[in-house]
Amino acid sequence: MNIDTTVPVQPGSIAAWRIALRPRTFPIAAVPVFVGTAFAWAQHDAFAAWVFALAIAGAILVQAISNLQNDVGYTVRGGETGTRTGLPRATASGWLSVPAVRAAIAAAAVAALLVGAPLVVYRGWPVALIVASSILAAWAYMGGPRPIAYTPLGDLTVFLFFGLMAVCGTIYVQAGSVGAAGWLAGVAIGLLAASVLTVNNHRDIAHDATTGRRTLSVALGAAGSRVVYRASVLGAFALVPAIAWAAASPWYLLPLALLPRALALLAAFDAAPGGHAYTPLLFRTVILEAGYGMLLASGAVLSRVA
Repeated sequence: MNIDTTVPVQPGSIAAWRIALRPRTFPIAAVPVFVGTAFAWAQHDAFAAWVFALAIAGAILVQAISNLQNDVGYTVRGGETGTRTGLPRATASGWLSVPAVRAAIAAAAVAALLVGAPLVVYRGWPVALIVASSILAAWAYMGGPRPIAYTPLGDLTVFLFFGLMAVCGTIYVQAGSVGAAGWLAGVAIGLLAASVLTVNNHRDIAHDATTGRRTLSVALGAAGSRVVYRASVLGAFALVPAIAWAAASPWYLLPLALLPRALALLAAFDAAPGGHAYTPLLFRTVILEAGYGMLLASGAVLSRVA
């Protein structure tokens, strides 16, 4: 979502809530569910439409909690200063009140629990653990006395919850088991999800260092942050042949069609002058993850029907 700061945003408006929710990041949550569902059907002959619908809804609710908490948590901690180069925050800009956003977070958490309850009944305590830890991690990213976002653990958290756990959890709730190809797919999607956060934190290195945020990018410096981004993106593509081998089908090689686009994105990342130049690269990384995930899911489906 590109925000036109020349157009006034009305407090409490839909536009204000869109800024806080950042729906263009929702593919980070939805893609793993598509991948996991496709893998469950292709490799385990398991698919329940209601499970898919609830998993998608739950994943997006968790992403919404994370985005809302990021907006309000950053504001109440005084992290919004004139040196920040990212997208505007609704609470810091006065478009939404802190109590209103916190109420929305609570409502989203309750909704996520309600959505997850039938899945817990269906597959038992492992799903309960996934649901509860996902909601807690989404809140803790910018909530509590020591937010994850203020430590170098943010990238690992995204890797675990928006990659490994999301993909493998979806396969498990559909099929009752995961398999080697599913675990590898979870790692690959997790690497790309984490790379989205790396772009965001790389863009904000200078600002974050002045507000007490010691993200992985701040801890490693600009050069180290570039290495992490490159390793995450290329690592996901390096895993494609291993996924195809584990799944015993060449159809799983489809994501390699995006390798030229990934290389162009890496070159653009290295050439970016800094600041706002990284914002479109962030959304290009989201699009890359979405494309990779959908091609991987398509490969799984084609391996079954072609």
